Amino acid sequence: MASTGHFIVLICLFLLNITCILAAWNTKDYLKREHTLVKPYTGSGMNIPLWDFVGTTMVTSNYVRLTPDRQSSQGAIWNSIPCNVRNWELHVHFKVHGQGKSLFGDGFAIWYARDRLQLGPVFGNKDYFVGLAVIADTYSNHNGPHNHQHPYVSAMVNNGTQHYDHDRDGTHTELAGCTSLFRNQDHETYLAIRYEGETLTVSMDIDGKDGWSECFKVDGVRLPVGYYFGASAATGELADNHDIISMKLYELELPDVQTKEELYRGLPQADIFAAPRDHVEDEKGGFMSGGTWSGWKIFFIIMLIIIGIIVCGAVAYVIFGKDDPTKRKRFY
Repeated sequence: MASTGHFIVLICLFLLNITCILAAWNTKDYLKREHTLVKPYTGSGMNIPLWDFVGTTMVTSNYVRLTPDRQSSQGAIWNSIPCNVRNWELHVHFKVHGQGKSLFGDGFAIWYARDRLQLGPVFGNKDYFVGLAVIADTYSNHNGPHNHQHPYVSAMVNNGTQHYDHDRDGTHTELAGCTSLFRNQDHETYLAIRYEGETLTVSMDIDGKDGWSECFKVDGVRLPVGYYFGASAATGELADNHDIISMKLYELELPDVQTKEELYRGLPQADIFAAPRDHVEDEKGGFMSGGTWSGWKIFFIIMLIIIGIIVCGAVAYVIFGKDDPTKRKRFY
């Protein structure tokens, strides 16, 4: 009997420990399922519970494809529940791939914004937006050289008054950015956005090593609660498949001093922006402008060279053919 009682006591202690562990995990630092997108995506029919999609977005069993590898496409998916978490971290499992080897685009963006489901020119979302955009720009065929390579990941905070300038890669309104070669990788690729206090940190995991590598970190960023998470993508003359596999939002466990601070409800703000970058203007789209020549430019150059060779050959034939006595016809 004593051994049986001892066994029951051990079982009770074990269950109590498990309960305490789960309770502690479930207090602050845990997955927010109402803001999380994971497989299987669909509910009844083609609907995704708590998520809405628009444009060319297509839902499959393995991924949500925002745009296919086809020109002039725009697609987006948005959470339908506003986020009232002050400190959070969003993990995005994504894949960008296509047939293009040297020319491809345009890219995708992850949003924490006031307005949703509004297609537009900023990687599938409206311009003059209100909120935060973390942009993964793959389009390298821009007018004028820049001091970074593509793909390029950057962040922009907007209060509705700023225009995203594609010709400048958004470098005159970005908070910070880094080059990240995430396109056409054979392994899984991830992006993490962490907002803690007034610090925004963006990290990447694109090497298949299951570890985050910090892309940039910016202090003095104030984001209000009550905005929506979303993802959008766009293609233009160049294209790619832009796939979202999962989006997982975690509420961060922070000291009580920080959690007792009042929730910010004003417009998005940022104290620091990246320094302006040198850019060679090409307002008229000069034929020889740009750091990277497009396929059409190369084609026209080759055609001009061929035409020039033909013209020179014809002129040389006429000039030298007249003076060659062996090629003159005899009339006797």
